[in-house]
Amino acid sequence: MFLLYNATFYTLNPAQPTVQALAIADGKIVAAGTIEEVEAALPRNARRIDLSGLTVLPGLTDSHIHLQHYALGLQYVDCETSTRAECLERVQHKTRHTPAQTWIRGHGWNQNVWPEGFGNASLLDEVAPYHPVYLTAKSLHASWANSLALQAAGIDEHTPDPPDGRIQRDQNGKPTGILFESAMQLVEKVIPKATLPDVRQAIEAAQPHLWSMGLTGVHDFDQRLCFMALQELEQAGSLKLRVVKSIPLENLDEAVEVGLRSGFGSPRLRIGSVKCFADGALGPQTAAMLQPYEGSPSDTGLLFLDAEEIVEIGQRAAASGLSLAIHAIGDRANHEVLKAYAQLRQVEEQEKRPHLRHRIEHVQVLHPDHLPLLARHGIIASMQPIHATSDMDIADRYWGKRARYAYAFQSLAALGTRLTFGSDAPVESPNPFWGIHAAVTRQRHSGYPSPEGWYPQERLSLEQAIQAYTVNPAYTAGRENELGKLQPGYFADLIVLEEDPFFTPAERLFELQPLKTMVAGEWVWEK
Repeated sequence: MFLLYNATFYTLNPAQPTVQALAIADGKIVAAGTIEEVEAALPRNARRIDLSGLTVLPGLTDSHIHLQHYALGLQYVDCETSTRAECLERVQHKTRHTPAQTWIRGHGWNQNVWPEGFGNASLLDEVAPYHPVYLTAKSLHASWANSLALQAAGIDEHTPDPPDGRIQRDQNGKPTGILFESAMQLVEKVIPKATLPDVRQAIEAAQPHLWSMGLTGVHDFDQRLCFMALQELEQAGSLKLRVVKSIPLENLDEAVEVGLRSGFGSPRLRIGSVKCFADGALGPQTAAMLQPYEGSPSDTGLLFLDAEEIVEIGQRAAASGLSLAIHAIGDRANHEVLKAYAQLRQVEEQEKRPHLRHRIEHVQVLHPDHLPLLARHGIIASMQPIHATSDMDIADRYWGKRARYAYAFQSLAALGTRLTFGSDAPVESPNPFWGIHAAVTRQRHSGYPSPEGWYPQERLSLEQAIQAYTVNPAYTAGRENELGKLQPGYFADLIVLEEDPFFTPAERLFELQPLKTMVAGEWVWEK
């Protein structure tokens, strides 16, 4: 048992918003209040830790991360550059330290911010003639391959576009090296796969990176290998994040067959929702829209699931107590998901079953008529504030006036929608303070686009943003009675900050970083 004192503890408990001290035993908080009150809960020989006037918050949770991809990506070429030329230079540098014929992976490019636009296979061939190269876009909905990679995948001018995917071609029909959506899998299936030990080691090595940002929990959206690695880490006592693990749609039948339920698991590793995709993404214009993209009168994106299909999936999942988490970017995709969720709620009412905690992942743009539907049907908006500041320019470019209801944080919150925030890492940095800054200011770190921010009416208060990284992820995971707050009976997951965010200018919130991070009463990271 030990006592933490001499700090400002923000509990996120409305009945006791701040306290002077916490008593911790067996990984949980056993008392919170004045120093005298907390002292009374401890034996005289309990250790006392003076926090020297610092600030303490509950540990933060990233509600949408691809943990395996993020962890392995720490070893990849960082392609998030301001020019295409700089990305190519980084690939060339990687070749100098990589044996010939070995695959080079990279991630993060975005043709929308490159003056040169999309790359092609020939450009990569020039800097990496002896290595197959495969670089995923920031959105993870497109990729860029060189000729050796295309050859390894058997992609040439005779290769047809796969269902729900597209191979970009030049005027002669020859593949350019840019692949969209399911076409990416043509290359990915021939790249040597990471092994279970590779993934386990990568996730274990990634944990300190996440703790250093203030994260004590994540909701993961990677697949079977990631789950196996997490189980091995948990069994070995090496998993020191709270992980909620989604189930891919392709594994739904197996999950139902063995009777898995959302919320089943251990204190560190729990089953989450069944992950489905209703559409593509904004960057490659594959998000499903009610009206065409600006400047493309015949292009409304790609719809992968309609309401009828989602209802069928949802009923299969509900039979085993599994909730759904559905990726929906465009206003049409979001509408189809909301129609399906409304029907699934009706079935729950008819069968007198409790409401499952269904989610929509991203909720990037909504038709204004559909804004109230999330709160009406108790649907959680799992959003990534940093997407708003990264994508504001292309949202304006491709969605025009519709961008008014893109990343509509405050509009949804005001209607009673529960917001839970994440990063979609490795699409964006998992740093939650970057997300908090984006939600509160609607600005990039530079202050762009204006002092008021992009569509400033959608800014959140700091308290709302912090709740979306603490109490709301706990609720989403069905753990609102043990995570997300600093109060008795809750796990002692917390972060210690040198600077109080409630007294930090909003434009500097992205600079905040913990000095210490605690999970279950153990200091897992110190600056």
